[in-house]
Amino acid sequence: MFDGRVLLKQVILLFWPLISTWVQGAEKIDSCQLQVLEMLSSLGSAGGKSAKPSFVSYVTPEEIKSEKEPSRKEKHPDLLPGEVVFCSASTVLKYTQDDLSQRGVFGVLLCTNFRVSFVSDEEPTEEMLFKNKLYGENDIPLSCVDNIYGDKRKLITGGLVKNKYPSKMIIHCKDLRVFQFSLSFSKEEDAKKIFQGIVHHCLEPKSLRCLFAFSYCENTSYPGSYTVENTSYPGSYSYCREHLMWCWSHHSGCALFKTASIPLVQEDNVPQTYMEKMLTAVAHNHLYSVKTEDLSDTLPTVQDILLSYNKFKQFFLIDNTTEFWMSDMKWFSSLDNCGWLDIIRQCLQKAVEVVESLEKENTNVLIMEEGGSDLCCVVSSLVQLMLDPYYRTLLGFQSLVQKEWVAGGHAFLDRSNHLHLKDKVESPVFLLFLECVWQLQQQHGPAFQFSETYLTVLSDSVHVPVFTTFLFNNDGHRDSLLRVKTHAVWDWSVQFDCKAQDLFTNPLYTEKPKQDTSVRKSYRPRHLRQLSLPSSAFKTPPKKGFFKDEADNLKKILGVKRLSRWMLSPSSDSPQTSSSVREFYEAWQTKPLDYHGLLLPCLDGPSIRVWMQRYLRWIHDVQILGGGPVAMLSKVSEILGEVQELQRQLDRHGCTLTSNHKGARPRAKTAAAVIAARSSVRLSSSFPFVTSRNWAFKPAIPTSLLQSLMVTGMPGNLADREDDGGPESLV
Repeated sequence: MFDGRVLLKQVILLFWPLISTWVQGAEKIDSCQLQVLEMLSSLGSAGGKSAKPSFVSYVTPEEIKSEKEPSRKEKHPDLLPGEVVFCSASTVLKYTQDDLSQRGVFGVLLCTNFRVSFVSDEEPTEEMLFKNKLYGENDIPLSCVDNIYGDKRKLITGGLVKNKYPSKMIIHCKDLRVFQFSLSFSKEEDAKKIFQGIVHHCLEPKSLRCLFAFSYCENTSYPGSYTVENTSYPGSYSYCREHLMWCWSHHSGCALFKTASIPLVQEDNVPQTYMEKMLTAVAHNHLYSVKTEDLSDTLPTVQDILLSYNKFKQFFLIDNTTEFWMSDMKWFSSLDNCGWLDIIRQCLQKAVEVVESLEKENTNVLIMEEGGSDLCCVVSSLVQLMLDPYYRTLLGFQSLVQKEWVAGGHAFLDRSNHLHLKDKVESPVFLLFLECVWQLQQQHGPAFQFSETYLTVLSDSVHVPVFTTFLFNNDGHRDSLLRVKTHAVWDWSVQFDCKAQDLFTNPLYTEKPKQDTSVRKSYRPRHLRQLSLPSSAFKTPPKKGFFKDEADNLKKILGVKRLSRWMLSPSSDSPQTSSSVREFYEAWQTKPLDYHGLLLPCLDGPSIRVWMQRYLRWIHDVQILGGGPVAMLSKVSEILGEVQELQRQLDRHGCTLTSNHKGARPRAKTAAAVIAARSSVRLSSSFPFVTSRNWAFKPAIPTSLLQSLMVTGMPGNLADREDDGGPESLV
């Protein structure tokens, strides 16, 4: 009798190698494959006496179902020299910021000794226009992690997870990026390890040697690496906490100094060392008039700065678009109440007061505060930017930061709190300085050789633990720990290629025109930024030891009790002071604008604006497609390129066209070419950090929120609203 089942079994056994390869090699098991497996398993048990199996399958359906994971090689980012992977988890979902639909992409989440990295399973669709060589758009340097939240936005403060680990993790970054990950689809053990690993390496206290910069420097060596030295700067090893530090000399002969607050308790008890240092400095410069500015009395403390900034940054750490539009309802008033923009205005005003003393009154100025290395650095740097055009160039600004901040002993390690130590006072003082520089740059664009992109990248680089420039509290701290070649942040080739670096230059910068040497020029004393005291405005003494003798004579004549008469009282933030600053500004405005001379900021309310590129670059809904500052810059660069081409044609015909912009042509052409090369991309107001290709075109306001606005905010009630503008009204 013919048995069809026996024949079918023999056929299946004959073709089993092909069937096995077909089933196991598939990425997904469909219904047909499952039927085959079920039929094979039932053949031996169906009907009568079970036949002895002639083969044994060692692969179960469950194992076949999970075959996809080990068969695929886990993706890793390109590791830097000295970088080590601590833990990883696959099948992690990274949410998009578009809406509340919980959409996203799957990939692998890793934690190394340098960064938290997400590697998507999807292939990248395009090359980034402004690519950082050290970390990508889905990478977070460990020092850049600000806060971590779990389920229901519960703040994670560190420590091991005792109970169930959170299924969702939200990471807020110091550069204002927001990442949301779901660990629900990962293996439980992998999810627990990656969560605890990220929390441990990003939030818990650590030693300085654990920072990635040490491992990176020990494993790299290239011609651009060098040890940061400041021996060319006066006072490079003299910190304001212990010494009187000379900052800059005016062409009239007066100078700017800074120091820690002098403990003026009683005249008879004034420390002799402080008095001797100040009197020696005055005698050394032949100037006896000194005005003191105690910044601790007139400017906010570092704690106040941190508190204000923590409130301010919350308006830009947006998890989704609905949350953004809800905050837009009272965005303007809430932003004003946090006080950050007012602190920027106060610092600029104090700098103008010091400039007035140097420029108008021709008197020495000594600024001081407790420690002498926070707000003193802010004010002294701003004063030099306003007075000296050299510090508005790329090289000059770099030297200014090195001189006033790095060599001046600003505690970058403590203020950034990279080690997460509870006894250290964290405060964004250096960011406050960059904010003030941005305000000056926006008001006087052609006076600055560097662009706002340069300032934005510099603010980001503070939190990249590769460079030692912003990693220590002072030079002594740096020299005691470093025994290898180090990488300075100013070597931008470590992070960006040449085309990206071209965006650091302002194409509208007006270089000082070269004067005809055949024309006799009137003598004007030059700035003495790189000259040691005494000022060249005075004759050189005829004999050696003259300054020492004069200092000794002054000490005998003035004595300790004359110290209070020698120093003027600190200026207060009084109406008279504000009026004087306004009069000084108005008098300066009446003169022809000289981009290579004195620059003063406008301090009126609307003039102090939000740094749009830095704070709004990651929020897609607030971007202006084809608009914003980059659109204006692109158009001006295009016109400038046409003018340059016309100039070349005129030169070929033997014509000469004189222009104040002649010295800036090579740089302007380069920057214009960079923007023109991206003409195929529709630029956004956050270029070069965001391009329009990454966006999903949809209504700006979510439909549900728009309907609620239609009900509660009819045209007749618009006048009753507390605010009349959102983020766009301040940029």
